Amino acid sequence: MQLSRAGLRRRLLFAPLAQHRGRTLLAVVAIALGVALGYAVQLINQVAVNEFTHAVSALSGDADLEVSGPRGGFDESLYARLARLPEVSVASPVLELDARVAGRREALKVLGLDVFRAGLVQPELVLSESANGIDFLRDDRIFLSQSAADWLRLGPGDEVGLQVGLAEIRLTVAGILRGESLRQRLGVMDIAAAQWRLARLGAVNRIDLRLRPGENVDAFARSLAPTLPPGLLVERPRSSVERSANLSRAYRTNLNVLALVALFTGGLLVFSTQALAVVQRRAQLALLRVLGFTRGNLLMLLIGEALLIGAVGALAGIAIGHLGAELAVAHFGADLGAGQFRGIQPELRVDAWGLALFALLGIVTAVAGSLAPALEAARAAPAQALKAGDEQRVFERLRPVGRGAVLLVAGIALTQAPPVFELPLFGYIAIGCLLVGTIALMPRIAAACFGSIPLLPAPAARLAVAQLAGAPGQAMVSLAAIVASVSLMVSMAIMVTSFRHSLEDWLDRVLPADLYVRTGLQNEASFLSVDDQQRLRDIAGVRRAEFLRSQQVLLAPEHPRVMVFAREIERSEAERSIALIGPHISPAPQDPPPLWASEAMMDLYGYRLGNIVELPLGGSSERFTVAGIWRDYARQQGSVIIERDVYVRITGDRNAKDAALWLAREVAPASVKRAITAGIADSSRMDIFEPGEIRENSLRIFDRTFAVTYALEAVAVVIGLFGLASSFGALVLARSREFGMLRHVGMTRRQIAAMLATEGALVSALGLAIGIALGWLISLVLIHVVNRQSFHWSMDLHLPWGDLAAFTVVMLAFSVLTALASGRRAMSRDVVLAVKEDW
Repeated sequence: MQLSRAGLRRRLLFAPLAQHRGRTLLAVVAIALGVALGYAVQLINQVAVNEFTHAVSALSGDADLEVSGPRGGFDESLYARLARLPEVSVASPVLELDARVAGRREALKVLGLDVFRAGLVQPELVLSESANGIDFLRDDRIFLSQSAADWLRLGPGDEVGLQVGLAEIRLTVAGILRGESLRQRLGVMDIAAAQWRLARLGAVNRIDLRLRPGENVDAFARSLAPTLPPGLLVERPRSSVERSANLSRAYRTNLNVLALVALFTGGLLVFSTQALAVVQRRAQLALLRVLGFTRGNLLMLLIGEALLIGAVGALAGIAIGHLGAELAVAHFGADLGAGQFRGIQPELRVDAWGLALFALLGIVTAVAGSLAPALEAARAAPAQALKAGDEQRVFERLRPVGRGAVLLVAGIALTQAPPVFELPLFGYIAIGCLLVGTIALMPRIAAACFGSIPLLPAPAARLAVAQLAGAPGQAMVSLAAIVASVSLMVSMAIMVTSFRHSLEDWLDRVLPADLYVRTGLQNEASFLSVDDQQRLRDIAGVRRAEFLRSQQVLLAPEHPRVMVFAREIERSEAERSIALIGPHISPAPQDPPPLWASEAMMDLYGYRLGNIVELPLGGSSERFTVAGIWRDYARQQGSVIIERDVYVRITGDRNAKDAALWLAREVAPASVKRAITAGIADSSRMDIFEPGEIRENSLRIFDRTFAVTYALEAVAVVIGLFGLASSFGALVLARSREFGMLRHVGMTRRQIAAMLATEGALVSALGLAIGIALGWLISLVLIHVVNRQSFHWSMDLHLPWGDLAAFTVVMLAFSVLTALASGRRAMSRDVVLAVKEDW
């Protein structure tokens, strides 16, 4: 039966894929995994940021501008001044803070509003199911959003307890807010009641402004900014959204890059699959040219195979990615374990742009992986390609070293480039250049290494070395998958190990006391009063007590708030309780008091040792001397430490947030814990930890944060192992005539198996050696460039020798077994048929 031209093309397209179903399936799976990871991470990130933006926008309502400052608040008298400005139509004061819910560790966001002003700017915040509007003015009432009511399992008439200081206030739920856009957990009170009941008398921390029609918003903001007290900003509500979202941008970007790494590794697998398929089908493709196929027809045929692999893999990856995103949100949360989007529970929806982007990336990756083999096949002269032994010409174009050397030099040079929009974009490109450049040099490296191996006594081993030295291009296809997966795995393992060890050392330095008392990490309404502090000092067994106060201040409109810690510090021994790096100084008596800045302050604000800097505290701008730089792994937005007596003198605030207790010799921490519980009535609202407990919990959070990184890394390694198995199998099958000839000249199956095992061990050993060396180099870029530019902290290099050794042994064993399994399949054919086979 005569086939139509379209039918012939379909048969030519699908027949090779069906003939080698295993290799085709591996390529599809590799693309699918890469697309799935990329789409899942993008979907979670995009939805989480959108929900966060929506939540902040809902709180700002119809405001044109907002005046904001320290998280702890500023003098409410500014509200009256702004409300009288002729350009302002409505000014709405807001007190916003997180208060710990009684019986829970989590906090509830509480807003204090002037109901009459808020109704004109944020109407959704004052619309409720309550029938009695006077409840908005009662000091013992609170209105909950629907998500907060569901979370607390409360309804109108129920009571909720909030911790203020170490006491508890009881508020009656007066109603449920009806705003459809309020999907955040929050409660709303009258602003006067909130100031009184939450111990914030005379303070607000935001003023929303709606201007009169026709006013130029930007011009008014520029004119208002110079008149505001130090530390206050006037900006559009969208600016605060972007500033807050920037806190998680580096983490989200790094996850996206890791997902693309898995896709890149899948592209290498497609390359190895298509390259070996072209080698195996070289005579077939040449015959098609003889029968009338043009170079363009042949090129389109091979590209069509890659398109089909990419399309199927992309579609499967999108489906897997959406399911994976749902599972990840359920297990890790919207922040994927990083703690950036607390209280946000996004509803996953199809992201059309992300779907299209990663589907296209999957297809493009598959096509790019097959492009070089397809071009080589199309350029081959049919007469030459039909000759036996011409297969090695396919790999001749892989031998030049110029491109690889240029990429390596470019990669090293790019590590010196600065960040772009506070992201290490050139660092990512540098890693790509180093990886691709090394892979491009692998044929030359393989030829040099295998050619330098001395003659081995065993015939099988001698043949294995001769085969690898004579055909390094074939070995390169296997080495590409090994080097890529091993280097990326090793680099991530070194980076994570270095980070974890550095974090452990940092925790040992910043936790010198015997006990720590905290009033809640996310609880802005809690504090230790002066009386509470004295009661802790008087506990039997406590030798010394130091107290800490913290607040967040705005230093620049483009950056999130900076954390200011006020601690009791002995200037001459600051290094004993602060994780200082490099030299430090003690200011002269006539100089401003000392300030110790985190590494992020160097990168973001240009702080340097000895600089005189200004901080907005207590409504004024105060001068300090930078006395040292310290390592802070908890706050990438920047933090500073000042002396507590200086802070009290400036602000008059004698309350504390946390306490560090040093115990008398031979006094057990457990006994002091019991004494605190028995001697302080409100001790149930304090968290008491030993340093080991804080250290263990911090490391648990670290492991949770990097759980997604571990998963992405594991997938990249699995894809690399797929590539190794596929390339070994295809190479062995392509050499079936060689095995038949060796059998004819007297080699036994056992000897051929030994030859293949030696080849597998040598190729894997070289790939592992190059991959580990390249992984170490990439880890230096990750540690000193990517992490520093992303999160503004440094770390010390630590190598996981045990894990690397175990990984090396497993990879070597896997390679040998793969070679033996592939050889057994190839040698199962009849010897005579193998020798007679032409193509």
